[in-house]
Amino acid sequence: MLLAGDIGGTKTNLGIYSIEKGPREPLIETTLPSSEYPSLEALVSAFLGQVTMNIDCATFGVAGPVVKGKAKITNLPWVVDETRLEEMLKLRSVHLFNDLEAIAYGVPLLESRDLHTLNEGVAAPEGTVAVIAPGTGLGEAFLIWDRNRYRAHASEGGHADFAPTGPMEIDLLQYLYKKFKHVSYERICSGHGLPNIYAFLRDRGYAIEPAWLADQLSSADDPTPVIVSAALDEEKPCELCSTTLHVFVSVLGAEAGNLVLKVLATGGVYLGGGIPPRIIAALENKVFLESFTQKGRFSDLVTRIPVHVIMNPKVALIGAASHGLEFSHE
Repeated sequence: MLLAGDIGGTKTNLGIYSIEKGPREPLIETTLPSSEYPSLEALVSAFLGQVTMNIDCATFGVAGPVVKGKAKITNLPWVVDETRLEEMLKLRSVHLFNDLEAIAYGVPLLESRDLHTLNEGVAAPEGTVAVIAPGTGLGEAFLIWDRNRYRAHASEGGHADFAPTGPMEIDLLQYLYKKFKHVSYERICSGHGLPNIYAFLRDRGYAIEPAWLADQLSSADDPTPVIVSAALDEEKPCELCSTTLHVFVSVLGAEAGNLVLKVLATGGVYLGGGIPPRIIAALENKVFLESFTQKGRFSDLVTRIPVHVIMNPKVALIGAASHGLEFSHE
């Protein structure tokens, strides 16, 4: 029996799996609020205390880099350690890996109903696959074919230097440089980044901030859903928010194309994270694919790359389970 988990700063998805049923059919599955527990050990112990199954091993996708079996969870005061988890949970083995790796391992198991296609393209058999996931932050990973299966590899590519592609983006870089000094793609292309774009457009006078929107934002715990909702309002879209989302989509398309070139992702690009499924209408606008394919001498190559949005919110849990079932038998 395998315990698999997708550990996030807001919530943790857990499931128990068997070889017989496989990674898409958990025997038991639950979601727990991460912040209500002092540690991952406490959260997992609470879950296991409610089940009667004997768990042999566990694998967890965690939001943060994993170094020598240890990780600090982003947006939580948790430090997790494979050895300590094994001892406290009395398991034969525990494996930690990056949450983007977990998403990547889930990609080969996705079905057509789990995806929304933005660019049909032609996927090369056994070609490298890229994953870019704007959520709270910006995660990037890739899959490489290894003899008879795909193996996932994490990266921190979302923290690479932002490269503007036009006059407005150059102005955006200069604006954010004064605040952050190091301006990464994550500063723009993420849940944290959308308010940065919004503030830039407002302060530089590209569009006027309506009083009603200023009031909503001042009382919101998280401004990002407010901005996205106002941008996608079919009856009365807000110009400032629409322009914010336009810039976001353009930058996301450019960086997705960059990732294709960096890993030669002829097997396709998959957009994960919490934001893409919420902004399908904006992604279907020509802005995304224009930014994605404008790669100079390699534009023809990038144009042929399939692009899909992952619509299944459990892809990271599926990937953690898939990798865990395989890892436990190596």
